[in-house]
Amino acid sequence: MYSSQKPHAKCPALVAPALLASTFAVLASFAARPQGPAKLTTPQGVRLLQNKSFDDSDRARKEILDLYKNLRLTDVLDGMDLIGLQDIGLMSPDIRPLWRDVDKFSHRVLGFAVTVRHVPTDVRVGQNSFPDLDGFKKFKSDQYKRAPDAWLSTAKPGDVVVIDAAGVHECGFIGSNNSLGWAEKGVVGAITNAGARDTDEIIKVKKIPVYCRNAHSTRGVRPGRLIAESYNFPVNCAGVTVFPGDLIVADGDGVIVVPRQHALEVGRLARQINLGDQKSRAGRFQRLKIPLDDTVKVQ
Repeated sequence: MYSSQKPHAKCPALVAPALLASTFAVLASFAARPQGPAKLTTPQGVRLLQNKSFDDSDRARKEILDLYKNLRLTDVLDGMDLIGLQDIGLMSPDIRPLWRDVDKFSHRVLGFAVTVRHVPTDVRVGQNSFPDLDGFKKFKSDQYKRAPDAWLSTAKPGDVVVIDAAGVHECGFIGSNNSLGWAEKGVVGAITNAGARDTDEIIKVKKIPVYCRNAHSTRGVRPGRLIAESYNFPVNCAGVTVFPGDLIVADGDGVIVVPRQHALEVGRLARQINLGDQKSRAGRFQRLKIPLDDTVKVQ
């Protein structure tokens, strides 16, 4: 039989001592912990994709540059096809020249890649974040130090900077001032999967070719938008893995990256293709009574 009597509630006099004992035990455990600063751990990263070795002597660089002089992207692309690298190295078609010079073709780029990777910022500031203008200026100065053009110290004349912005599209890290500094160092072009700012001035002076996403402007400054992550490691730019030292060829048809280890083979094949095309077009120029120009003058 089941009893109809309700169970007796626990006596409050018995519950209170147990609760106090439990509370004191918890407090005692906290008191027993070390009071000094916690030991910090820094994860040790490993780069699985290693850089490649190659001859970067002045002689080797000159041999490649001479071989590719005046070659078009399409010639190089055809040469890549012939060795089984079809579309390997061909950047997305939305990477376009910011300006074009159809008279002297000074917008064309030929040089060796210095790779740079930026990442999105890890800080933000909101409305009224600083008590005065000086506060924001200090923030801006501090954040600029986290996004330097540190790669420029390693650049050689004839190099091309290839910048992966890692999806930071509203930040003009190529500008009218610093791009001239790159040109002063001998950098012959800038390629990025983002954009540039001060584009009117860059286009006006035409001192350094810039190839960017949809040939458009990304306007904001670096502080509060991105930080520099690394340089001279492999990067992804517009769907292409670019290694430091790879050969960059760019013109009105876009940008192609030739792996350094294949540069001579591809260049020789591309040169043959280009010469054949020049001879054919020279004949058509003559039949159409078009004066021969630098694009068809062949022996």
